[in-house]
Amino acid sequence: MHCTGPLLFFKARCVTSLLDPVLIAELAALGLGTGFLAGLLGIGGGMLMVPFITIIMGHRGVASDLAVKMAIATSMATIIFTSVSSVRAHHKRGAVRWDIVRRLAPGIVIGSLLGSLGVFALLKGTVLAIVFALFVGFSATQMFLDRKPKPTRQMPGTAGQLSAGGAIGFISGLVGAGGGFVSVPFMTWCNISIHNAVATSAALGFPIAVANVLGYVVSGQSVQGLPGGSFGYIWLPALAVIAVCSVLTAPLGAKAAHNLPVKKLKRVFASILYLLAAYMLWKGLQG
Repeated sequence: MHCTGPLLFFKARCVTSLLDPVLIAELAALGLGTGFLAGLLGIGGGMLMVPFITIIMGHRGVASDLAVKMAIATSMATIIFTSVSSVRAHHKRGAVRWDIVRRLAPGIVIGSLLGSLGVFALLKGTVLAIVFALFVGFSATQMFLDRKPKPTRQMPGTAGQLSAGGAIGFISGLVGAGGGFVSVPFMTWCNISIHNAVATSAALGFPIAVANVLGYVVSGQSVQGLPGGSFGYIWLPALAVIAVCSVLTAPLGAKAAHNLPVKKLKRVFASILYLLAAYMLWKGLQG
């Protein structure tokens, strides 16, 4: 049974059945893992969440195309919570480059809205899965190659950072990630240390998530066939469980990030991304 009603000033579909214990356990495990990764790698956890939420929704009868889109949107919504938790831990260590956050944030908001309100709504979920795989694979390769930037290379000026922020927000909106898979390589390429890049990326996750979630909610209002508990493209049961669990482990990941060597951080990041890129490419090619 589907029912609709106001949620604040939006329409939301009511949850028509209680979450079963297996689903709760799956979502809790996903939340604990992604929260830790959000703090450790500054990736917002989206790289892990999107494939697994896609699998979970598919097993519960949601069409593959819609499952991918809802996984992307739900993943992004959880980043609102994980970013706040991990940023607090990074900030206490003085690792966040707030000057970079201030310059990238305006472009990020613009790019995010263009992606989530426009292109995301027009593309099929299978196409988005392939886009996800390509960008994640590219990011993993950059990390494995570990090319050293020229000593003179530094962050671009205000216009350059505005453009970079727009690209980060736009790409993040298409793949449901906090932007770490683009912003971390970008910042390290500009001679920002990996620890500062990870911490700053975590801070950038908040404006990325808020702007994109707004777009997903608005663009998903007219979509037919959404499962119970949907708010636009966002699956509220998954958001609730994952957000609570991920907030618990994000500070632990942030603490670990400052105790691991740079090369190990990069290889952990890249290894995870390769595996998830392969799965999503397979999912997209299935059509």
